[in-house]
Amino acid sequence: MARWWPDSGSTSMASSTDHPAGRVVPLVGGVRLLPSPGGSVPLVRCPACATLDDKVVDSRTADDGSAIRRRRECLACGHRFTTFERAEEAPLVVVKRSGDRVPFARAKVEAGVIAAAKSRPITLEQVGELAAELEDELRAVGPEVTSEQVGLAVLERLRDLDQVAYVRFASVYKDFDDPADFQREIRLLTKATEPKRH
Repeated sequence: MARWWPDSGSTSMASSTDHPAGRVVPLVGGVRLLPSPGGSVPLVRCPACATLDDKVVDSRTADDGSAIRRRRECLACGHRFTTFERAEEAPLVVVKRSGDRVPFARAKVEAGVIAAAKSRPITLEQVGELAAELEDELRAVGPEVTSEQVGLAVLERLRDLDQVAYVRFASVYKDFDDPADFQREIRLLTKATEPKRH
């Protein structure tokens, strides 16, 4: 079984569940997919205008052959977006500090990064790639990971992507409550990113 999700999109989607092509399947981020009559390439709701009429303009393997990356163009509004097709994998479980176990939700990671990256030069595509890479890395660890591992993995990627977003995310993840916390984190960030001297 395969799953599809776009790298950018709206969570506000129509609620209809019937379509000549088949049953609507809700997926991550509120995107709904419809199996095509041939069953091979689904119709994907455009994240810009919610139309179901699109065409694939480019298709190639991604993530060392573990996924198929499709570049699509909406035939109604011309918006282009990317979807990834992957084999469905065993659930990844996150163990919270309280001991509760919850399914890993890529959408939560994306939402946290988007909030930290507000008004920063980070695209939704970059956010999607960050979350996908992070999930792949966590799956390699095992079927269960801690919430601390998730948070640190996000910070590691934000350090290279955008340092302002990094500090914002750290302030929420590490629960800053004093200006000194920001100063300490910035010192650590500067030390970790400054070039080594010979």
